[in-house]
Amino acid sequence: MGQFIDLTAADGQKIPAYVARPDGPPKGGVVVLPEVFGVNAHIREVAEGYARDGYLAVAPSTFQRVKPGVELGYSDADMQEGVGCKKAVEALPAPGVMQDIQAAIDFAGRESGGKSGIAGYCWGGLLTWRAACGLNGLSAAVPYYGGGMTQPDEIARQPRVPVLAHLSDRDPWVPLAGVQAFKKAHPGVEVHLYPAPHGFNCDHRSAWDAPAAQLARERTLAFFAKHLG
Repeated sequence: MGQFIDLTAADGQKIPAYVARPDGPPKGGVVVLPEVFGVNAHIREVAEGYARDGYLAVAPSTFQRVKPGVELGYSDADMQEGVGCKKAVEALPAPGVMQDIQAAIDFAGRESGGKSGIAGYCWGGLLTWRAACGLNGLSAAVPYYGGGMTQPDEIARQPRVPVLAHLSDRDPWVPLAGVQAFKKAHPGVEVHLYPAPHGFNCDHRSAWDAPAAQLARERTLAFFAKHLG
């Protein structure tokens, strides 16, 4: 089982983060960025999964600057609270939460002694795309159904590292028109579309789609093996 630690961002802010360690020497580090529900049971399980596959995984609390201790479920009320926290984080002056993600990347590289990747889900997918385009110390990035990442201002960003994107073909937050625009602007990004709902990786919610989640996981692990090995 993993444990929570405190990371320290560049401005001195303490950021709780869940760390899961492999049984043997790490293959590398993986930063796990949560949905709008915080570092909840599902995200901790995702981190543990990467640890079982040999990576040191760290999941930082991306809401710490606006509301400490957020850990939500998947009810409508939870969704409303999470979206409110997300809006508050997005309204922070730059660099806002990105410096907290940088602290997690730095920790992953330092503690694993190898290369680091990043994987994020929903809002965490959007932050993963931004990290791939603007932060240091990464060797690969894997956004899952990143809400907003196909908007024009996000498409205008340029990734610094290889990116593998898992998207849905029926996602109201990532519409197909935006996906096509994203693919056209970034032919070097590996994009996969799944016949599954937004949130298909999360087995704590009704959107879970086991075949899509399994295929995306296999592709993600192969991608990390290629770029973090």
